[in-house]
Amino acid sequence: MNYEKLLSPRVTSVPPSPIRKYFDILSEMKDAISLSVGEPDFDTPWHISDSAIDSIRDGGTHYTPNRGAMALRKAISAYLLDRYELSYDPATQILVTVGASEGIDLALRAVLEPGDEVIIPDPSYVSYVPVVTMCGGTVVPLKTRQEDEFRMRADVLKSAITPKTKVVIFPYPNNPTGGIMERTDLEEVAAVLRDTNIMIISDEIYSELTYNDLHHVSIASIDGMYERTIVLNGFSKSFAMTGWRQGYLCGPAPLVDQMVKIHQYTMLCAPSMGQAAALSALENAVQDNYADVERMKKTYNIRRRMLLAGLRDIGLPCFEPKGAFYAFPDIRSTGLTSDQFCDEFLMQQHVACVPGTAFGESGEGFIRISYATATKDIERALEKMSVFVKQYRG
Repeated sequence: MNYEKLLSPRVTSVPPSPIRKYFDILSEMKDAISLSVGEPDFDTPWHISDSAIDSIRDGGTHYTPNRGAMALRKAISAYLLDRYELSYDPATQILVTVGASEGIDLALRAVLEPGDEVIIPDPSYVSYVPVVTMCGGTVVPLKTRQEDEFRMRADVLKSAITPKTKVVIFPYPNNPTGGIMERTDLEEVAAVLRDTNIMIISDEIYSELTYNDLHHVSIASIDGMYERTIVLNGFSKSFAMTGWRQGYLCGPAPLVDQMVKIHQYTMLCAPSMGQAAALSALENAVQDNYADVERMKKTYNIRRRMLLAGLRDIGLPCFEPKGAFYAFPDIRSTGLTSDQFCDEFLMQQHVACVPGTAFGESGEGFIRISYATATKDIERALEKMSVFVKQYRG
């Protein structure tokens, strides 16, 4: 068999995730400290897990409607209205997905034709570029800068738009930088897009994780953006439910209808017991005034401040990340590339970070550090980093 001829070039041209390399090494390095994992170190609260167990015992092991259980869609609708002033009809505008990641795939597959251009801030989450490529689209990286706190600048966006532009991916709060967009930033971006036929895919999976008394604002809430925006969100980050694979997308009904068709023929529905857990997460959040979310967020914020102070003591510049649970320090003063820094740091000090280049070319000279890990591990990692950095500065 000639497998090279059998396989699609759209797939073979996509490299494996560069983050996986560090996971594989870590599995063989028992004393390593991992600052590389992009998931909460908290377990799912037991009241959420119990609801899934109860659902299984009660026979909730069957298919749900393709769009997801109506009770969950209603709860999502109420949540988005309460937290972000977004109004979506649970019957026609909400689709429960297998994680927010499926939402990225559905949204792009529903609209892209070969050659359509997709503007993606660089650096950004590792999945956007490969999915665009596998859909036959053309990636247009939009460079973001440390001096702008890695925000999407409206003037840079405007210069990147061509007649082939179909989609702008809007990933804020941002992975890997921790950057956010405030309302004034969003209004400037909206002014560029308002009179176009360009669609926005707004990945808001970290929406609950903003700091300094800042509250996430969805671009869909800005005048003229609602009708062109697909909002992606889920339960993985806010409710410590990564393994449950429960996400959702919301948007104009004509767009969501087409995404439902793709979902029907691939996933059919998100896992039913996971939907029961997701419903419990939202219902309990309302009853307890988001106590679980706030508890985890408070812990992240303590770690965030400790990490920033430690990095600055070491002499690694780092703008203050105001969202998600990542810091993105500048390591250029060491004379090492991002890959060299992470490889050597792991081999010498047994601490794993992720090179900024895993998230795009603009990530060169930076590394991603996740503070979704134990405080004691962050403290030890900073001590090891201080030793490591000193040897390269002489």
